[in-house]
Amino acid sequence: MKSGIAALTPSRFTAVVRAFPPAPRYWVAYSGGCDSHVLLHLLSVLRAQLPGRLAAVHVDHGLSMDAPRWVAHCRRVCRRLSVPLEVLRVEARNRRGESPEAAARRARYQALAELIAPGECLLTAHHRDDQAETLLLQLLRGSGPRGLAAMPARIPFAGGMHLRPLLDFERAALRAYARREGLEWVEDESNFDAGIRRNFLRHQVLPLLRQHWPRVALTFSRSAAHCAEAAQLLDELAAMDLEAIGGRGAPDSSPDPSLDVAALQALPPARRRNLLRYWLRGLGLPQPQAAQLQRIEEDLLGAGPDRQPAVHWAGVVLRRHRGRLHVTQPLPPFDASIVLVWSLSRSLELPGGNGRLEARPVQGRGLAARRCGERVQVCFRRGGERCRMAGGRHHSLKKLLQEKGVPPWIRDRLPLICVAGEVVAVADLWRSPDFEADSGEQGWEIHWHRRSPASA
Repeated sequence: MKSGIAALTPSRFTAVVRAFPPAPRYWVAYSGGCDSHVLLHLLSVLRAQLPGRLAAVHVDHGLSMDAPRWVAHCRRVCRRLSVPLEVLRVEARNRRGESPEAAARRARYQALAELIAPGECLLTAHHRDDQAETLLLQLLRGSGPRGLAAMPARIPFAGGMHLRPLLDFERAALRAYARREGLEWVEDESNFDAGIRRNFLRHQVLPLLRQHWPRVALTFSRSAAHCAEAAQLLDELAAMDLEAIGGRGAPDSSPDPSLDVAALQALPPARRRNLLRYWLRGLGLPQPQAAQLQRIEEDLLGAGPDRQPAVHWAGVVLRRHRGRLHVTQPLPPFDASIVLVWSLSRSLELPGGNGRLEARPVQGRGLAARRCGERVQVCFRRGGERCRMAGGRHHSLKKLLQEKGVPPWIRDRLPLICVAGEVVAVADLWRSPDFEADSGEQGWEIHWHRRSPASA
């Protein structure tokens, strides 16, 4: 053990275990490598201190020819430790612009999220050197305080918690523990591929830094903690700003989350950018880069009131309409000339990512069942449609949608419910008075379930 590096022992780790949140089960993400083996072994020794059961989970990405050997090794170790093991197999196909490593990580955590039951904990063996690598990677990406905060010791995950109990220990301490306990582990050959950026930092950059700054991992860990505090304060400020400007989940005629443009413009630029990032993160959407934030400032906030500009980035479309910023998701094209037959007793999936229609039986309101029958037609705007409103007059649907402030990107995707070629309802926004159910009469109440922006 190098001088100055804290030793890892069961007695020292007991305090960490006692600080775990109560949970019915603690899942150790066990790759078969040294770090996760050390964590699993420690917890098996201290399992009497755990409020819940101990279990292990191994994710087989199928990317290495050695994967079957790794699974067999994990099974042997877990039998020896009397720890139940779950093996998950995933397909880690990378998306366009996504590295194989990022794809494997995404697939791994998605599978783990499906495994973890509400209230359970996932434990990973990230340590102080991993934290240093993560901080360097984020710094080289130009990340702000949230990115530089690196990996938190605990974070909500899949209805439970994700814990990283080894963040106060360095890799050398884990290796010393493994040798002392006679542990055996497998080595993933990709860990030595210097073409992978994290490996380049691990094997070439950090050893060089340690020659001049021996406690570099501890120093970086301290910096990450400072950034985490700063990020928390920025979030608290953004939450106050969001409440002050009245950010809401939906404008009057659209479920798209939105922000008031004038209120945003009244904020200083730095607080405005901080609020936008906080708001989008709260919706589960990808964060804008500096270039997109600049375009938001110039193209959206700086646009004239008669314009309807939009800024796009991966998974997000941010638009301006009637003095508000609306966030939506990119939707695939669809054939607006399609006509669907809808049996009202069943829900109807709409094409082009346009959500789902549902009709609920009610009494004394909704579309009169006697007029509609069991089946209706569903179509979309193609131009020239008219619908009958209160007062008995037919109105141009285009003019009606404009008057009601329905955003342009929604208008052509509104499902129109038709009977014998007549528009009797526009989604769940309006109904023709001629087709309203009378008091005591059976009716159908229409509900249009649109996809949320975060589901992209």
